[in-house]
Amino acid sequence: MAKRLFDLVASALGLLLLSPLLLVVAVAIKLDSPGPVLFRQERVGRFGVPFRIRKFRTMRHQPQDGGPLITVGADPRITRVGAFLRSTKLDELPQLLDVLCGSMSLVGPRPEVPRYLPHYPPGVREKVLSVRPGITDLASIEYRRESELLAAAHDPERAYVEEVLPAKLRYAQQYVDGATFWGDLRLLLRTLHVIVTR
Repeated sequence: MAKRLFDLVASALGLLLLSPLLLVVAVAIKLDSPGPVLFRQERVGRFGVPFRIRKFRTMRHQPQDGGPLITVGADPRITRVGAFLRSTKLDELPQLLDVLCGSMSLVGPRPEVPRYLPHYPPGVREKVLSVRPGITDLASIEYRRESELLAAAHDPERAYVEEVLPAKLRYAQQYVDGATFWGDLRLLLRTLHVIVTR
């Protein structure tokens, strides 16, 4: 209950204080490339209920695109403004709306696309999906250069499934087992520190 209350207050305050920045980013996206400002994608939420996550669009708008679901290295689909948004994590800010609506939390395991859910071991799946997914978690910090790591792999898709995903799930289980209010605050502060210092 306290976690949800904190999410509501913090996300509402964040949207209010950051509204000028959100507007500037939206205008930059529209000027940089044609297409919508926001990118929506289906993710797996709490208890396995799907929802459509919000992000600022960082790639060229291709409605019928059947490209890969993971981003690898200098992906040619990424726009100029998109590259900046990704490097600063500003593309994640619209997820404050998802937190406000209750689909997400500020801190929690990152929501996965449905395609990779079958790779979750059954017991692990139940535990990780027992909490709301978050904007940030320890895996997001430790794997902030995931795209570069996958770019170095011979088979990025396989590397994600066999190496990155299991590591992320271990972090997610650790979070669920030991989640506390103060732990969430520490993760938020650490995330801000990583973003600022880059």
